Amino acid sequence: MRKYLKIIFLIIILLFILRACISVDRVPGEKTADRALTSSLISYRGESLPPFKTVFKNGRDFLVARGEVGKYGGELKTSTIGEGPKTFNPWNAKDSTSSDMGSLMFDGLVSTDAYSGEVIPKMAKEIIINPNQLEYTVVLRRGMKWSDGVEITADDVIFTWKDIIFAGYGNTSMRDNLFIEGKLPSVEKIDKYTVKFRTPKPFAPFLRQLSASIAPKHILEPVVKKGKDAFFSFWDTSAEPESFVTSGAFRLKEYIPAQRVIFERNSDYYMMDKDGNKLPYLDKYIVYIVGDLNNELLKFESKEIDVLNVRGNSVARFKQMEKKGNYTIYNLGANTGTIFVVFNLNQRKDKNGKYYVPSHKQEWFNDLNFRTAVDYAIDRETIVSNILYGVGAEAFGAEGLSSIYLNEEVAKGHKRDIEKAKEYLLKSGFYYDKDGYLFDKHGRRVEFNLLTNAGNTERESIGVMIKQDLTDIGMKVNFRPIEYNSLIGKLTDSYDWDACIMGLTGSPLEPHSGRNVWASDGTLHLFNMRKSKEDMADVAPWEKEMDKIFDLGAGVIDFKSRKKYYDRYQAIIYEQKPLIYLYSPLIIIAVRNKFGNLHPTPLGGIVHNLEEIYVK
Repeated sequence: MRKYLKIIFLIIILLFILRACISVDRVPGEKTADRALTSSLISYRGESLPPFKTVFKNGRDFLVARGEVGKYGGELKTSTIGEGPKTFNPWNAKDSTSSDMGSLMFDGLVSTDAYSGEVIPKMAKEIIINPNQLEYTVVLRRGMKWSDGVEITADDVIFTWKDIIFAGYGNTSMRDNLFIEGKLPSVEKIDKYTVKFRTPKPFAPFLRQLSASIAPKHILEPVVKKGKDAFFSFWDTSAEPESFVTSGAFRLKEYIPAQRVIFERNSDYYMMDKDGNKLPYLDKYIVYIVGDLNNELLKFESKEIDVLNVRGNSVARFKQMEKKGNYTIYNLGANTGTIFVVFNLNQRKDKNGKYYVPSHKQEWFNDLNFRTAVDYAIDRETIVSNILYGVGAEAFGAEGLSSIYLNEEVAKGHKRDIEKAKEYLLKSGFYYDKDGYLFDKHGRRVEFNLLTNAGNTERESIGVMIKQDLTDIGMKVNFRPIEYNSLIGKLTDSYDWDACIMGLTGSPLEPHSGRNVWASDGTLHLFNMRKSKEDMADVAPWEKEMDKIFDLGAGVIDFKSRKKYYDRYQAIIYEQKPLIYLYSPLIIIAVRNKFGNLHPTPLGGIVHNLEEIYVK
């Protein structure tokens, strides 16, 4: 299955690159509606969809949906694990829940086609790429409106990119991933509906990065002028729903902390069906905030939610009850994200002169032999069989198993080997007492804390298993699940932690999306967060090589040439083990049989086409 998916994705990306290489300037006076950046006919699981079209109607450029004509009304109810969003401001979001909810209300210039993986139009009607691969001319749809009735224009695009993204407001991950040899792209206004981006050199990931949400200048410009603190708190979870001025298919109607988030239909959205009816069809999209996986499962069984991410231990039971429960189980293949153990490699002191991590633990965690021993001690095979119930695969590398850039040699990994793990420890002077407990060369018992997010019962079970695995090589592990937002705060702000079981989302089509994790100054460089120039003094040689790899790889258009760089980055991570990868679960989703235009895909999941989903 994995090889089959990779072949499909490889064909897709090669077609995409070919299209980019042969793009030409617009002919003066030519109609642009049929020249939007689109795919040709695409096929997925026997379904054939035409390209997206633009129809000019009543002074507006409408994006025409590709699905069947549905009907208005009803709601779709889904869920999220944990404490809910930390903000509704998509430019501030640092966690996937906040990001998903923010981007639901604010569209970008482009999106990714959930069937083909190609870049497709959203707020942009077309994008013209010059043959030199340095200029991107973006033509907006005419007549798009913010939810307060103000027209969306090039001024909003310029403001978003110059005054928010390039200026480093909110979460700077987007800006950080845009640097090309230390320089940012430029953007200028051509006319009311046209902007032009320029990159210092060819930059393969740039087109996909135009998916960044566009902000309403007339609302956010006064906030930005007040400074970053004002921007940071704007449209947070305490904001009144009426204060949001949005562009997406849905807008916030109600938020009850720790219970639910309700989004309502934007009746003046710029998308319509084949019969000219404005989308979306659904009246409401509801996200219930559930404390843990067990609560989520109970809500699905009691029909409080319509969608369930089915975990390995429940797949057989839910499949058996599929007909009686009037739902359908979808297997969407390998998860595009990664699950791993990460150690805190920070060796610096805080402003009071105190080490973030005790010096003896610094010595352990920064010892490659120590991390390698942990890697060999973890029993991935048992994790997959006992916790995932076989619904997944062992993982060893930084790219998800569905990535077209996967380094196959790294993905092969290794078997668990306790004796080999002990050999690595002995190389660094660790020793065992008569009871089999592990001590370092200074006579200190090896003991540390291992964290994960509470409520995710799968990760909690894995934590218990890893604790036992490391006990087998003499280590004492204190495993402690904590609330998700507190965990993120420790990792990104306080640095007060030893080790953690975490997961990160990823893109199977674009490794550069992970630059904020791997760049030595990246905002998600979890294993050694650096926030100032002074912090950069301890960058390791292999980290410097990673910086070069991501800079060079992004500047190469040809797929095979790019892949050499990303093969090397995966090899470095496998060798240095700043993150120790564990497994890749399959995405198994149960959805009630009451929705039309439901077309799940591995790339888009269940609600990638939420605008055209309807209740039958």
